[in-house]
Amino acid sequence: MAGKKKKLLDRFPHPLALLFYIVVFAAILTYIVPAGSYERETIGGETQTIPGTFEYTEQNPAGILDLFSAIPEGFQQASNIVFIVFAAAMMFGILEKTGVMENTIGTLVKRLGVKRRFMIVVIMTFVYGLLGIFVGFENNIALIPIAVLLSSAIGGDKMLGAGIAIGGVVIGFGLSPFNPYTIGVGHNIAEMPLFSGWIFRSILVFIVLSVLAAYNIWYFKKILRDRQKSLSDIDTSEMQLTKPLEEYKMKRKDIAVLLVFVAGLAVMLTGVFAKGWFINEISAIFLMVAIIAGIISGMNGNQIAETCTKALAPSAFAAVIIGVAQSIQVVLTNANIGDTIAFYFTSGLDAFPTSLGVIFMAVSQSVISIFIPSGSGQALATLPIMIPVGNMIGLTRETSILAFQVGDGLINTIAPTSGGLMAMLGLCRVPYGKWLRYIIPFILIAILIGCIALVTAVLIGWGA
Repeated sequence: MAGKKKKLLDRFPHPLALLFYIVVFAAILTYIVPAGSYERETIGGETQTIPGTFEYTEQNPAGILDLFSAIPEGFQQASNIVFIVFAAAMMFGILEKTGVMENTIGTLVKRLGVKRRFMIVVIMTFVYGLLGIFVGFENNIALIPIAVLLSSAIGGDKMLGAGIAIGGVVIGFGLSPFNPYTIGVGHNIAEMPLFSGWIFRSILVFIVLSVLAAYNIWYFKKILRDRQKSLSDIDTSEMQLTKPLEEYKMKRKDIAVLLVFVAGLAVMLTGVFAKGWFINEISAIFLMVAIIAGIISGMNGNQIAETCTKALAPSAFAAVIIGVAQSIQVVLTNANIGDTIAFYFTSGLDAFPTSLGVIFMAVSQSVISIFIPSGSGQALATLPIMIPVGNMIGLTRETSILAFQVGDGLINTIAPTSGGLMAMLGLCRVPYGKWLRYIIPFILIAILIGCIALVTAVLIGWGA
């Protein structure tokens, strides 16, 4: 039975093939789903839908040329995210070449002791969770491979590193009480105080991150008992420690390069929170850190260029995935069926009792998130409709926004259309099918916790 299960999962489509199938499916939908749109208005510089204004429009199905043209258009729309993947890869490539990451992690684990490896897993899961909460999603791409190296140092595998870093960042970002792209946009639409209800959301994200940490430890213990149960089967010797722990120590050059890296992160965080920096500025910081770190380590221009070129190779696939994922939304938008899909999902909500309605609202957002992977884009498209519908069935505005957050935030751990997720998996050298085998049991638990939180919010009249 186990062998049969493994064989079935091994047949899971290649991520690029899977995304292309979804693009084709989206194109087919343009012949089935009627075109339609809501009227929109610009408030505070943001364009959002006007509830009650949906109208069917002239059908504009995608032809063969439209289908394939959507892919380069998707790359154009996602170009900033594609480049931050390249910038992060080049920076990490330089840091890896200098040996500073390996020496830092090796020295850290040596001093803490391998016996404390379970504590390290818990701490790092929460560290990455906090990065997701306060720094964002794609902004953390450059830090993801560090967890794989750390996992190797304490006796884990790449999948454990991905569980710590990707799981932590996605959950932290998705359920963040201070997410400006989802909660911030939602509160603006609902005309509520910014980040109100943060205590309830903080409790929720803490509980889910705690479960994730426990789940990571459970997997770690399982592979320590039997290495054959590891879900990592790709040889990536460049992401492993190259010598025994007792031989690691920090040299002056390592400390200098590490200080450049930390200073770069500090500048990035200052820019994000104080100056409103986004992906382009963060990419620039990554490039500067890479060049300065290379110079400090004694590299010349040719050596820095060669190292960056070599580092780009593994990230190229992740970049392609991001562009193709974005093309799905291009197909839907060009055919004017994105609003129709949102309209269909919201139309039946008033038929549900309140406790079931809030769960159906979250499920609806999860489905819509597959086709509109941008959190802020989805919020602007759906919340102006969802919030009034939620009021009709007895939901507070705060609870309607929470339903959106739970539905959108949790699905991003497995959504193949999430360019950020696929990029992170690519940088960790973790196949998408293997990732699903790892993360789905945890996500089922997280969904249950999310549903309990939503029903609790309804019962206590949260945000009334």
